[in-house]
Amino acid sequence: MKDKIRQIKSFILDMDGTIYLGNELFDYTQDFLKTVEETGRKYYFFTNNSSKSQQAYIDKLAGMGIMIRPEQMMISSHVMIQYLKQHHPGESLYVVGTPSLLKEFEAYDMPLTEIDPDIVILGFDTTLTYEKMSKACHYVRNGCTYYGINPDWNCPIEGGDFIPDCGSMAKMIEASTGRFPEFFGKPSKHTLDYIIEETGCRPEKIAIVGDRLYTDIAVADGSPVTSILVLSGESTMEDVEKSDVKPDVIVDTLENITEILKDNKE
Repeated sequence: MKDKIRQIKSFILDMDGTIYLGNELFDYTQDFLKTVEETGRKYYFFTNNSSKSQQAYIDKLAGMGIMIRPEQMMISSHVMIQYLKQHHPGESLYVVGTPSLLKEFEAYDMPLTEIDPDIVILGFDTTLTYEKMSKACHYVRNGCTYYGINPDWNCPIEGGDFIPDCGSMAKMIEASTGRFPEFFGKPSKHTLDYIIEETGCRPEKIAIVGDRLYTDIAVADGSPVTSILVLSGESTMEDVEKSDVKPDVIVDTLENITEILKDNKE
C-alpha cells in the first residue's frame, strides 16, 4: 500500500465524504493538501454533481480556506462538453439542467436550443419541471442522440438524507421512451480519459480518491490508475466485501495518506 501511494504524482479527490462532509471540512484535509504540495505532487478535485458550475465549487472551497486554480476543479459537465466539441461540433443541444448548468454550456459557446435539437443532454436538474421532462422524452423518443452527464441515482444532502439525482431522472425517461443514455461522469471511461489528459500524468502516477465504490473507485477499475477508497463517507468495509469493484488501496481517511507521504519525505 505504501509503495503504491508513494509513486503517485497527481491525486484526484472526490469532495463530499472525502475532504468534507456537508459544509464541514474534515480537520485533516488542509494538512493532506499541504503535504501533497510540499512533496512535489499535485491535487485536483472532481465532482459528479452537474447541477452546479465550476465556479460554484471553487467558491465553496475558498469559503473553506482552500484556494485553487480553475484547472484544479474538474466537473462532470466539462467531460461532456469536451466530448461534444470533439465529436459533435456545431450540433444543437437541448439541455435538461439547472440555470448554472446552462450557463456552463453557454460559457463554452455550445449551441443550445429548445426546438428540434440534434442532441438531448440530461443533467442533474434540481429545477426539473414536467414541461422539461415531457420535451426531453419527445425528442428522445423521436430519435435524437441522447447523453447523460452523471449516472448517480441519489445526491446526499444535509442530515444524511438523499434526493433523486441524474440517474434516477434517466430512469423516468427510459420508462417513457425505452431509451437510457450513455453517461459521461464517474465511472465512465470518458471521465478517466479526461482526467489523464487534463493532468498530463501517466496513468500509473494518478490516484483517484473517494468514498463511493460505484463511481470514485469504479472509474479506475481495469486501468493502471490507482483507486483509493476512504472510509470517511458512504462506503464501508462490508460494502467492499459485497462489491465486484475492489479498490487498490483502502484507508480510513486522507490522514493515513498524509502520514505515508510525510514518512517518505523524511
